[in-house]
Amino acid sequence: MGGPVTNSSGRAALRPDREVPGLVVKFGDYPLHHGGVGAIRSLGRLGIPMFAITEDRHTPAAVSRYLTRAFPWPTTGTEDPAFLVEGLLRIGRRIGRPTVLIPTDEEAAVLIAEHQRELGDTDFGGFLFPRVEPGLPRRLASKQGLHELCVEHGLSSPPSVCPQNQDDLEKFAATARFPVVAKNREAFQRLERPAVNGTTRINTPEGLLRLAGGWGERPGVILQEYLPREQAEDWVVHACFDADSTPLAIFTGVKVRSWPPHAGMTANAYVVDNPELTDLVARFIKQIGFTGIIDLDLRFDRRDGQYKLLDFNPRMGAQFRLFENEAGIDVVRAMHLHLTGRAVPDGEQRAGHRYVVENIDLPAYVAYRRSGYVTPHAPARASGTELAWLAADDMLPFFTMLARFVRPGAKHLYQLWRTNRRGSTTTK
Repeated sequence: MGGPVTNSSGRAALRPDREVPGLVVKFGDYPLHHGGVGAIRSLGRLGIPMFAITEDRHTPAAVSRYLTRAFPWPTTGTEDPAFLVEGLLRIGRRIGRPTVLIPTDEEAAVLIAEHQRELGDTDFGGFLFPRVEPGLPRRLASKQGLHELCVEHGLSSPPSVCPQNQDDLEKFAATARFPVVAKNREAFQRLERPAVNGTTRINTPEGLLRLAGGWGERPGVILQEYLPREQAEDWVVHACFDADSTPLAIFTGVKVRSWPPHAGMTANAYVVDNPELTDLVARFIKQIGFTGIIDLDLRFDRRDGQYKLLDFNPRMGAQFRLFENEAGIDVVRAMHLHLTGRAVPDGEQRAGHRYVVENIDLPAYVAYRRSGYVTPHAPARASGTELAWLAADDMLPFFTMLARFVRPGAKHLYQLWRTNRRGSTTTK
């Protein structure tokens, strides 16, 4: 059992169970994932043994000083679920004791939720994870399922249409107000048969029909109203909920920059207190009965004064280390403490704290400066800054990121920049 960890004020803050390790679970090929590195550091700094599934032995996560062991396992995320479950169980047997699972993508979160019995009742003591209703994460990760839940529970979301065939698309193109946004309808379609590369802005009916030519007879997309950035603000909510859907920790912040611009992964963000948004999200989670970690993207539409839910990730978000309370709690620490029977200390969030993802914030800064867009509510000065990659006590992930990023990363950023200049914005 672990002793207390003290915070900067010297008072006892956390009492983690260091006998229970954590395992970062990821499916698919995305080795430069700062969220996984953040989870390894967050729990590893508390003395909790950390393990991770990695693409190979030379990813940033694999070289962290806080990682006890990497399990190289290249996957695509499209494998048969039984194959992935058996692979997880093999890793669990090699760890040899109950282990907290920390999924970093929708594929992993959905698999864990839908195979709770096999993963929780094993010869090595079983994995530990929030016992959510098995079908709920898949529905939340689905753009159509999320929109239906919002309508059902009265939470605002962008007006959306799910065309079932080419006739529906042609009718929509003839009557819709452009620009519109296209997204892959289901989480797994982005890997198996993506209709678009990610969130895609479409400016004209002709552009929609041209793009739809490759979607086949049953388009796997959802088409949504475009919320103009000039009249909207991007907010993020990260939280962890117990079995009664009561928040163990809940945080709010504003997204200052993303890459690709205005539609992609967070590149720069600040912690900003927003009690109204906190209450809105807590009510929605209680209504749907979710338990575990969430990462939400919402856009405040100044035209009607509504927060509109864009994305619901039923797992840890890549930028979760933006948020920590006065007791040193982030959402990953909250989940580990709760699943191991420990109390989760309360505390105010670190208002004004900033998070920067070094390898994508520079191009994002250039793009946003050119557009003249400024984020409302962002503090004039940060109370502190956490970098996604560079950490004085764990330098190797930063240099490994640079080594793997320079050539393919620069090429990818250039392709995204060209796409953005043509008027469509995409993100994975």
